[in-house]
Amino acid sequence: MVLVLFCNIARAQTAGTVIGSVVDPSGAIITGALVEIESSGLRRTTSSGQTGLFEFQRVPAGKHRLRVAAAGFQKFECSLVAPAEITISLTLAGSAISLSVEGNVPNDPQTIATAQSSVDQELSSKLPVRNQAMGLSEVVSNLAPGVASDGNGFFHPLGEHADTAMSLDNQPINDQQAKIFTNQISVNTIATMDIVTGAPPAEYGGKTSLILQVVTKSGLGMNKPTGSLSGGYGSFGTWFENAAVAIGNKRWGNFLAANTSGGNRFLDTPEFSPIHSRGNSESLFDRIDWLPDIKNVLRLNLTVGRSWFQTPNTFDADSAGQDQRSQIRSINIAPAWTHLISPAALWSVNPFFRQDEFSYYPSRNPLADLSATVSQKRQLQNFGIRSDIAYSRGRHTAKFGASYWQTRLHESFHIGITDPAYNAICLDAAEEDSAHCATGLNPNFMSGILPYDLSRGGKLFEFDERANIKEAAAFAQDTITLGRLTINGGVRFDRYRGLTNGHLLQPRFGAAYRVAQTVFRLSYARLFETPYNENLILANGTGRARNPFGTFRNTPVETGRRNQFNAGIAQQIHSRLLVDADYFWKFTRNAYDFSSLFNSPITFPILWRKSKIDGVAIRISLAQTRGFAVNSSMGHVRSRFFGPQTGGLIFTSQPDSSVFRIDHAEEFQQTTHVRYQPKKNSPWIVMTWRYNSGLAMPGVAPDFESTLQFTGDEQAQMGLYCGNAFASISRPIRSCPESQFGATRVRIPAAGTGNDDRNPTRVAPRQLFDISAGTENLFRRDAYRITLHLSAVNIGNKVALYNFLSTFSGTHFVSPRTYQAEIGFVF
Repeated sequence: MVLVLFCNIARAQTAGTVIGSVVDPSGAIITGALVEIESSGLRRTTSSGQTGLFEFQRVPAGKHRLRVAAAGFQKFECSLVAPAEITISLTLAGSAISLSVEGNVPNDPQTIATAQSSVDQELSSKLPVRNQAMGLSEVVSNLAPGVASDGNGFFHPLGEHADTAMSLDNQPINDQQAKIFTNQISVNTIATMDIVTGAPPAEYGGKTSLILQVVTKSGLGMNKPTGSLSGGYGSFGTWFENAAVAIGNKRWGNFLAANTSGGNRFLDTPEFSPIHSRGNSESLFDRIDWLPDIKNVLRLNLTVGRSWFQTPNTFDADSAGQDQRSQIRSINIAPAWTHLISPAALWSVNPFFRQDEFSYYPSRNPLADLSATVSQKRQLQNFGIRSDIAYSRGRHTAKFGASYWQTRLHESFHIGITDPAYNAICLDAAEEDSAHCATGLNPNFMSGILPYDLSRGGKLFEFDERANIKEAAAFAQDTITLGRLTINGGVRFDRYRGLTNGHLLQPRFGAAYRVAQTVFRLSYARLFETPYNENLILANGTGRARNPFGTFRNTPVETGRRNQFNAGIAQQIHSRLLVDADYFWKFTRNAYDFSSLFNSPITFPILWRKSKIDGVAIRISLAQTRGFAVNSSMGHVRSRFFGPQTGGLIFTSQPDSSVFRIDHAEEFQQTTHVRYQPKKNSPWIVMTWRYNSGLAMPGVAPDFESTLQFTGDEQAQMGLYCGNAFASISRPIRSCPESQFGATRVRIPAAGTGNDDRNPTRVAPRQLFDISAGTENLFRRDAYRITLHLSAVNIGNKVALYNFLSTFSGTHFVSPRTYQAEIGFVF
């Protein structure tokens, strides 16, 4: 009798309701979406009504699977615990998915074959951002697993150099997004962002190690204006102002955002204390949506941006009077049209035009520039069209599409060598007469650049050329759901016609299988790699008459081919903890990198014979529990490049060995965020812990003896010491017993143990801590809110390097301790 009574009471308590709504990222309702709830002994379906709502009554308490499908949108699947109230935001097939939940919905793994993660907008809005102009780079490097941070907004995804593509509202962008190349989109324009780190689906090509699927904010469905105004100030004279407003109704919408920022440490600097490092940035974004009828949606994205910044000086360069500056102007115009062909098919058309114009200004006195004086005006103009058809019916979610675009390049240079030691005729740079070289001729002397050596009475080398690159692609892919098994299959064809030519047919395959709360993944992708466009013409020059500056090979940069394999597992633990691990292995013929022009932000693409990269990317997330939420991303990457250099332009020395560890990867990196917010609208605090084992530096300081040739400033940057004496600008170390040598910021192998592959010189490991706190409703008002954010970056004021005298990046320090305060108004 007691057991029967208990069962009756339990049955009465476990009947609940699951209610929710289905919308697109702008908040507009989606009617007629198929919604299915399933668990052991239960399977029921319904559809979203005219208001986008759906409801299941008398659902037993416990865990259930919820699936949502709508024509032209990617299928959605999650676990929930009834009773629950849920809002599901779908985007176009192949784009990002976001989910906001009220109720007890676990941190559930998705049954997808490609490793990817949705950016937690709640977390990203609370992270301390040191430089607003590099906000997108900081969000990605903070939240994506397997990403190594570098200076000036660079990040190296899964062992590659900036091999990143962006899908911005279905507009493909494959060119580099670091701050020294373009003006990034502002973080306050992003509605949802997914980061794909696994083998990419067939719809993506070009740069594919990391793919950002970005959907911007919209004013569609906003019956009254909403928006925000904010401003802040911080250390090093840092300031920023942000404004955004959204307005519209069911038929049209407009979202407008304006952002400005600046300060005295705009770029990462070659000295811990910034010198000659002022800069500012301004951007304007406007998205216009219009629904002329139920079957058509029109959209127009407009973006303009400008930035001006100084090239940070070393103490040596500052004492010489160096005054180099840059300006970048950007514009992007991207209209779009989506048409509902049938309840199961959606057609999208996305034309686009994008232009970046980069200007570099030398010092007024050319001889004040170390080790060369350079002026440049570079323009990258990209325009084309992408079109695809998304089809969803039954077990299939398919997509077919094609794209065509042109990239028009214009490069104008004036270059002159100013350092007599850079291209010395004799081994002893003080000797200039080759007939009387007491120590012998310099084997690296380049006679071709002697006419352009200003320190020896030469003149400026002048270069002004244009090029047009044409690219076309077509793809087909399908996702098939067979119960617990999901299969992705596709094929892509790319054709490249530029300074070099290439084409490739690329099969893609992936599978995911779910067992309870565990998802197993396996995938393969054949990939076609295309050269970086920045400064490609000069780097692609063949023959010394056209380009005399290549210190080694100076041949065309060819297209590359890659095989990539991924195997992963996602495991839910105790309903709120998710662990997602992915192993990757990549083999590339013709592997790309960049060479830096001394310590300037001017870089040139280079090509190595091949690369082998493997590693593990891990993501751990704990859904909010008793006010705490944890997000941790980590990775181990082994990135091996094989010489010789087969194309492009290197200004400085290349690694001596035939195989070496490139500066794209770290043995281990991790970033952990712990957020505490006891209630939804209460004040919050976020603590960030970052650990980096240090980037490799092949060919730089292979032993301590080689550091004796560095200037006092360079020795001070690396923290070189002999016994108790540390090197300084005025007191360099010129001799020291091996047993007393050391460096605090660079890890140099012991004598006889160095190896560019197995034991390379590396930047010393570093641990950095950041903290931020604030409230989203300071005075607890309903209609209007005042926000307040306070943050501190590198609270321990750790002196550490991103890189040092790198052939590929130069020298850059991490940010010193930086405080910021921001106040905002939300309506």
